[in-house]
Amino acid sequence: MAEDFVIEMLHITKEFPGIKANDDITLQLRKGEVHALLGENGAGKSTLMSVLFGLYQPEAGQIRKNGKEVVIRNPNDANALGIGMVHQHFKLVDIFSAADNIWLGDEKSGPILKKDRYAVIQEMARKFGFDIDPRKKVYNMAVSEKQTLEIIKVLYYGAKVIILDEPTAALTDIEVEGLFKIIRKLTEEGKSVIFISHKMREVLQISDRITILRTGEVITTLDRSETDGQELANLMIGRELSPSHYEKVEEP
Repeated sequence: MAEDFVIEMLHITKEFPGIKANDDITLQLRKGEVHALLGENGAGKSTLMSVLFGLYQPEAGQIRKNGKEVVIRNPNDANALGIGMVHQHFKLVDIFSAADNIWLGDEKSGPILKKDRYAVIQEMARKFGFDIDPRKKVYNMAVSEKQTLEIIKVLYYGAKVIILDEPTAALTDIEVEGLFKIIRKLTEEGKSVIFISHKMREVLQISDRITILRTGEVITTLDRSETDGQELANLMIGRELSPSHYEKVEEP
């Protein structure tokens, strides 16, 4: 039933000159789940999420939230609907502090004292287990700290659905484990996470369901418990890989 899904993208088509990046794609997201979008580079994963976040307008298709059709013309519309996106390339101002990056463009708060805003951020950090100094300048932060800041920022603006675009691309293994702890805490709080990746090992470790994209089309959606690295590799590539190829695919 439609009300089972917090977000539905139905028959989405997005075209650019000479290419159909998304071809009649349907994706349904449940409350409190980690839903992975898995595919090779160029499969259409980031384009599809850019449509959901209002960065692109589709040529065809419909988006629903909690069973009701919505129109997302731009990221402000997405934010108002509780949809936040953490991009692979962070959207932060290096010379600003963590807190100033969060407050940048925040008109809803009005003239709130800095100490009170710090308190809001610190309470959010405590709740979700973030380790961040609101006063620290972005240019002094490690990659994992910048990513944490981006997640706090979307939560500050009320995101219930959080899109993570290739979030582990520049992280160490230890930092990836820290990110996964944050993701699990978010879903425990009832938030939904869309995890964009081309790394099967990580998808198998963190996701509840997996949608495989190839050349702009959805191949299938699988429960994590019903698949393995061999099947995912075959679906991503579009042919059955030999054992020598599969030996490089690790499962958790």
